[in-house]
Amino acid sequence: MLKKILNSEIVPDRINLGLLVLRLSVSGMMLTHGFPKFLKLINGDLGFADPLGLGSGFTLVVAVSAEFLGSLMILSGFGTRIGALLGASTMAVAGFIHHADDPFGTKEKALLYLTCYIVLIISGSGKYSVESKLT
Repeated sequence: MLKKILNSEIVPDRINLGLLVLRLSVSGMMLTHGFPKFLKLINGDLGFADPLGLGSGFTLVVAVSAEFLGSLMILSGFGTRIGALLGASTMAVAGFIHHADDPFGTKEKALLYLTCYIVLIISGSGKYSVESKLT
C-alpha cells in the first residue's frame, strides 16, 4: 500500500482525472464569487472596486467575464485555457494590487486561485472535457 502511495510514476489517466477534479473544484468555487457579480451587473449596479483606474463599470464587466463566464468555460472544459487566463488575470490584480497592503491571509485565496489557473493554462483541460471530444 505504501509503495503505491509513494510511487511517482506518471499515469496519464490519473493526471487527466486530477485535471478534471481541479477544473470542477476551482470553477465551481469561483462561480460562488462570479454569480453575485453577474447578478449585480444585470441589475445595473455598476459600483465596484477599480484598482487599475479603468472605471468601476468596466472593471465589473471584466470580473464577471473572468469569474462567471470563465468559470463556465473551465467547468465545461471548453475554452479552458482562455477561461483560466481570464481568471488568472483577475486573481493577479486581486492578489497583487487590490490586496497589496493586506496581510497574507487576506490575499491568500486570490493567490491560490491564481496558482490553480496557472496550472490549467499550462496543462489544458485534459481528457475529460468538451475540448478533448472535439479534437
